[in-house]
Order: sequence, then C-alpha cells, then structure tokens
Amino acid sequence: MKVHQIRNATMLIEAGNQAILIDPMLGAKGSSAPPFTLFRFKPRRNPIVHLPTNATQLVAKTTHCLITHLHPDHLDKAGEDFLRLRNIPITCSIKDEKALKSRGLNVVQSIDYWRTTDFLDGKITGIPAVHGYGFVAVPMGNVMGYHIALPNEKTIYISSDTIYTPDVHKVLTEWKPDLAVVAAGSAQLDIFQPLLMNMEDILKFMKNAPHKVLANHLEAVNHCPTTRTALRQAVTQHHLTTKVLIPEDGESIVL
Repeated sequence: MKVHQIRNATMLIEAGNQAILIDPMLGAKGSSAPPFTLFRFKPRRNPIVHLPTNATQLVAKTTHCLITHLHPDHLDKAGEDFLRLRNIPITCSIKDEKALKSRGLNVVQSIDYWRTTDFLDGKITGIPAVHGYGFVAVPMGNVMGYHIALPNEKTIYISSDTIYTPDVHKVLTEWKPDLAVVAAGSAQLDIFQPLLMNMEDILKFMKNAPHKVLANHLEAVNHCPTTRTALRQAVTQHHLTTKVLIPEDGESIVL
C-alpha cells in the first residue's frame, strides 16, 4: 500500500489495483474559497499553497473517491469537476448523498455511522466525527471518518475533521488501525473554540494510536496555524518520532 499526501486533507491511497482519492481540493492557489478567518490569522484566499508538482500524475490514477464532508477545503469546484468529468465512483456519508448527487456526482455508496459494509474488495465503517469544541460543532455540520480494511493491506482510520472524542478513542484503542490519519492544523475561526484538535489532543491521538500516525491538514488553508515545524518539535519532545509521519505535500509513504 502507498499513501500519497497531496494537499490539506487530500490524499491518494493505492492498494492493489485501486487508487482511492480522499477529499479532493484540487483548485489552484487562492481559487477554492475565500479566507476562513479575517482577523485571527492573515486573511488569504484558500488554498494558500500550490498543488505539488506531481499532483496531476497522482490524481490521474484515481479509481474511487471517498468524501468525509462537504466543506470547500475538502471538496472544491475543481475537485467536483474532476470527479464529474471522469465519472469517478464516490463513497460518502448517508447525510451527504443527496447533496452530492444533486451536483451530478457519481455516488455509488453511502455509509451510516458505525455501520460496516462492503467496500471495493474489503470493508468500510463510518466513524462519527465532531467538527469543533463546544457550540461551533453545530454550525460546522456533519463529518464522517472512515475505517478501511482491504484484503492483504494495512487497515487505515481516516479520522477527518474532528476533535478527540470517545468514538475516536474507541477506534484507536479497540480497532487498532495500522495507520491513523489525524487532521492536525488546529483550525480556528475568528470566534468560537477550535474546529480541530488542539495540540494537547493531537498528541493524545498520537500516543493512543497503536501503530503509525499520519498528520495532515497542515499549512494549506488560512485558518490552520499549526505548522509542520511546530508539530515535529512537539512530536520530538514527546518521543513520538518513530510513530508519527508528517509528510510534505507531494510526498509518498509505503506501508
């Protein structure tokens, strides 16, 4: 299995003859969304970085797409256009199925929370996610994480945009994924509490994960202040360097 970090939460998972695209935000720098914060952090249009030079080559391999939620930093117009043009089969949350179909996308499967169902040649389970601490999680809407188990491959838990919850803890400690993906950018709007795990909970996630952890959702949108450098320093201070992967955009990891 190969995992390619493309940008933000966008990844490509190659497993056998499948190439699963996760949350495609494929627009050019500054073309996908207005600034998510105007005052707390520098108001730059999103994404704030270019796609890596190998992004087109990687995305062209896509055989299937998995969408965690509908925010524009996880599915932008360019991502939609790519999926529509190629008629890529899509798996999504049962709560997002209607909206995605209304956009002309090829939704072939929708998943409910804690339901395990067939996925490609293996199984997939929808895992609840809570997009923020306190009240802000309500307007941020529904998000779904996924636990993926394909035959003869490592198991993967894509936690998506969430804080650390009992559901997250259960997957890490009871399901014991071989790779757990955490959105580590500590996103925050101009008001309210953070939308993603703070550093304390990111480290808790990393410590409780039984095997490898991949940190993404970094340095690509203007409301995510955590940098790769700061995260690597924290990981080093807590003696987690042998467990945690913090790939650059365009970097590939073999599991």
